[in-house]
Amino acid sequence: MKYSWAATAVASSSFLANTVLAASADDWTNRAIYQVVTDRFALGNGSSPSCDTSQKKYCGGNWQGIINNLDYIQSMGFDAIWISPVVENVQGTTTEGEAYHGYWPQNINSLNSNFGSADDLKSLSSALHGKGMYLMVDVVVNHVVANPTNTSSVWPETFDYSQLQPFGGSNSFHTQCFIDDYNNQTDVEQCWLGDSGLPLLDLDTENSTVVDTMYSWIKNLVSDYNIDGLRVDTAKHIRQDFWPDFASNAGVYTVGEILIGNVTYAAPYTKALDSVLDYPTYYAVYDAFTNGTSGNMSVITEMVTQAQDQYNHGTFYVGSFVENQDNPRIQSTVTDQSIVKNAMTWPFINDGIPILYYGQEQGYQGGNDPANREALWLSGFNTENKPLVTHVKTLNAARKQAISYNSSFLTTKASFISQSSTSTLAVSKPPFLALLTNGGSSSSVSWSIPSSAGLYTGSETLVDVLTCETVTPSSDGSLSVSASSGLPKVLMPAEALSKSGSLCSSQASGSGAVGLKGLGMGLMGAVVVGIVSGVMVLA
Repeated sequence: MKYSWAATAVASSSFLANTVLAASADDWTNRAIYQVVTDRFALGNGSSPSCDTSQKKYCGGNWQGIINNLDYIQSMGFDAIWISPVVENVQGTTTEGEAYHGYWPQNINSLNSNFGSADDLKSLSSALHGKGMYLMVDVVVNHVVANPTNTSSVWPETFDYSQLQPFGGSNSFHTQCFIDDYNNQTDVEQCWLGDSGLPLLDLDTENSTVVDTMYSWIKNLVSDYNIDGLRVDTAKHIRQDFWPDFASNAGVYTVGEILIGNVTYAAPYTKALDSVLDYPTYYAVYDAFTNGTSGNMSVITEMVTQAQDQYNHGTFYVGSFVENQDNPRIQSTVTDQSIVKNAMTWPFINDGIPILYYGQEQGYQGGNDPANREALWLSGFNTENKPLVTHVKTLNAARKQAISYNSSFLTTKASFISQSSTSTLAVSKPPFLALLTNGGSSSSVSWSIPSSAGLYTGSETLVDVLTCETVTPSSDGSLSVSASSGLPKVLMPAEALSKSGSLCSSQASGSGAVGLKGLGMGLMGAVVVGIVSGVMVLA
């Protein structure tokens, strides 16, 4: 059958909103993810109550609030969101506050009513799919939580196991012990997180009944709510051979949290799951940009090169980030806006899937948990005169344009061009040449790209998409670039930019024809067979 573009838009929107399309790792590579802490993003009624992060209490954010503000997220160029865990958590107050973050599950077969109803979560999924966006849900598999019922600190502690559904008995858990040696992998996997005040009961994932329960649960969760991807919490605390069948039952992209700075330790998990959040590179990037010029940018090169060599599928499936809910915001350490912009550029110009933590675009400055879990509604979702919002919009647009221009962009490894200063970094991922520095706003820096790098012929005009300024390589293909005020540069050939596009169109010389992936239409690819003479042909 043939349909007009208008008819197809309506039909496909309805199809996407109501159909489960299992999104693979490959489907996710052209996406950009906006991470939200559900309780701290927006209220469904549009109100803006105060929210003291130090109190560690629910502040009222919910799934309807996210639905109401999807345009804010999409307007910055994001086509996927990652939300907090959705299941019912421990109720009331604990020694560590309330479970507003979602990481203390108690009944995995029920939803967290603080965030909304089952219909609300389905509506969020439907609203995202109607906009061509993906839904990633955070899941906790390692543990469940209940307040101890004993009045002394003698182990093993006692619990009301009837609250811990669907498990219900002590035989579903490893014997209580707390991890005191992270070099002992058995302890890491079979002892408990938390402390005697708030112990996280470690599920016995060697127990076949528990294993079957978790596999069935994740399959149903994904299916019931049309979930497109999973972020897997505390993945290193469960034996590696548990994960392949878990991922298979999920049937969607899975990215695990392996909170460690060691590539060799993290690498095996990229075979057990689709990939990992790239913590080893995160630590290198954070250190490089939060220690002034004493931060060594070359360590980023070393860490990424290791990950490219050791991770399954290289670094193409990793989640790339510089902030999240477990780590301090960049601006809690450094507020120089040139450095901040350099750091924020990193996730968008390397091999991985970029992730932006909510509030970074608004300049939030919270330190360690819980200070880094501020209420976004207090910003008013303002996008006017917000330099970091503009920066993010430009980076997302540039990445989409790079995907459109270079059909192998998503499968071409980023490479590093050695620089004389450890305060500068040059990253080539054609058509990108990203030039970063930690020198700060008072610095003047330069980068040198030798002709031996083989990037240019000397006949190109290059455009810095962050400023729309142009530079021209020498006749031998070498390039020297200087920058005042320590700002980053993301260079693209003028021919890679569209004269009719929104990205430096006055400097562009290309037609800018955009393929399906460039439009962020990975979901549509499941139903599109071909496009012929302006008519979309559907199977």
